[in-house]
Amino acid sequence: MAKPRLVCRECHLVQEKEEPDACPHCNSQSFTEDWAGYVIIGHPAESDIAREMGIKRPGKYALKVR
Repeated sequence: MAKPRLVCRECHLVQEKEEPDACPHCNSQSFTEDWAGYVIIGHPAESDIAREMGIKRPGKYALKVR
């Protein structure tokens, strides 16, 4: 069974590394496995969802982080 992915508590970026040292987008060291749903943002400047979530960089982001 695959391990759940970690998500940055600050910017909601879904981490690609199993045990990251810091978030590559916001440099936070606070991660959680307790999250639900995600969205992939390719062009943040053209995305209403990215604008609503405050996302400035492309990536995979969790919709709900606890």
